[in-house]
Amino acid sequence: MDCACYLREGKVYIPTLGKMDQGFYREIEPVTVVDVSDTDALHAAFSETIARGTPKVPRLFRSATPPIVPKYAGVRSWKAFASDASTWGINERGGIFRIQGYRKDRPGGWAEDNENVETFPPGTSAGEVIERMIAILQEAARRDQPS
Repeated sequence: MDCACYLREGKVYIPTLGKMDQGFYREIEPVTVVDVSDTDALHAAFSETIARGTPKVPRLFRSATPPIVPKYAGVRSWKAFASDASTWGINERGGIFRIQGYRKDRPGGWAEDNENVETFPPGTSAGEVIERMIAILQEAARRDQPS
């Protein structure tokens, strides 16, 4: 199971991740948009996205599938969306959950931030991981607010 989310201007964007052949992923609809301050709605959105899983999708070239998240933010391009967004992922393998933070790597792109990873012990519930993800997002939103 894989789940991605973006934080931008006080909103959390949670696209569904589709798995293409050879282990590549692409973001597909539905995309849920929730105010970062709405803890209950965030919990529901993450729960629904995780329950939906990672459906298999056909492999498409990047030029044939423009990113879908920017349209939910009301911007025209991925670069405009990514310029002031931050991102995290939740994944589960063999019953072990992990939250992975990402850092800006290049304009419009991210790389794994190996200093921003939380691995949960076996037996941790999805609900507990979601609660931690919400806490991370809300703290990031507080840090990003202008003083």
